[in-house]
Amino acid sequence: MSQKPILKLEEVGKVEGDKVWFHPFTFSLNQSEVAAIQCDHIVGKVLFHILTGHEAGTGRISYFDQFLPSGWKRYSHRIGVVFHEEEVYERLTPYEYLKFYQQVYGKKADIHELLHKVNLSAKKPQRIKTLNFSERKRLSLVKALVHQPELIILEEPDQNIDLESKVILRRLINEHQAEGGSALIITSNMESAVNITNEVYRLNEDGLKKMDVQEPGEEEDEDEFANDSDSKQSGTSSHVHLERIPAKVKEKVILFDPTEIDYVESVDGTVQLHVKGGAFPCTITLQQLSERLEPFGFFRCHRSYIVNLQKVREVMTWTRNSYSLILDDHHKSNIPLSKGKLQDLKNVLRM
Repeated sequence: MSQKPILKLEEVGKVEGDKVWFHPFTFSLNQSEVAAIQCDHIVGKVLFHILTGHEAGTGRISYFDQFLPSGWKRYSHRIGVVFHEEEVYERLTPYEYLKFYQQVYGKKADIHELLHKVNLSAKKPQRIKTLNFSERKRLSLVKALVHQPELIILEEPDQNIDLESKVILRRLINEHQAEGGSALIITSNMESAVNITNEVYRLNEDGLKKMDVQEPGEEEDEDEFANDSDSKQSGTSSHVHLERIPAKVKEKVILFDPTEIDYVESVDGTVQLHVKGGAFPCTITLQQLSERLEPFGFFRCHRSYIVNLQKVREVMTWTRNSYSLILDDHHKSNIPLSKGKLQDLKNVLRM
């Protein structure tokens, strides 16, 4: 099937006074594609509002190869939208609610079938105000699909919902894609992003970057490649060939550029990569990571920690024998520095 552009963002950014919500970035989504943009929750809300015509940003947005100056409504019949916190008519029943939107769009969708897909058939005669949060979210999902849109845009679609609703969400998106539709998910949770699609992008102060997400088993090929490269370079530095560090996210693997990692921590035998406020489990031992990451400016500061020295803002002395490294990250993370490692750190930093 030949692909055609559904959504294009060209140098889209948002700045208000001294506040930079996000720097300009370029992104495109084609027909039958599903992609997720992972970012801070508030940044995601701003981006979502720009995409849906509720806020203005810099740059250029095009839907279906047509520039969007301000008239969002002329595209709304081709796009479905799911807000994180959506206003609903609580006095209506789920059936009446979908019937209303069916009439607004002039479509003849099978409402009974839609309610069945999201397991709300039994709730059909009840008022929406009696539904719990997860049930309301499922109703919002099918409301976005009632007019059979070519594109759906979802804001934090699985935040705070139950497991049943998460399964239904993924199934609906898969069905929408199989029928030729496209979807863009904006979420603050990396796990949510990779559970829905392998096309995952991270938006932060460095801009928009596509993440390398793999299916199970593919990371083994990556390790074999790295090991093979090491063996061929015996007698030289065996670490410079590994440029990505694998972490497990549910049943998938995401590969991080070492420069993205703030620090590595071992807790109860489980190694975790800390990246932009998120923690991702890694199957590589702390000692192996220390050896692999050293060429990228990492330092084994404690028996349970490896730190990216590029992220260290200051060295704190708490007592005569107690030290910490304060990182220049979102949480101003406090990483312990062993007394025996202090002189090594001074040597590395040429202090």
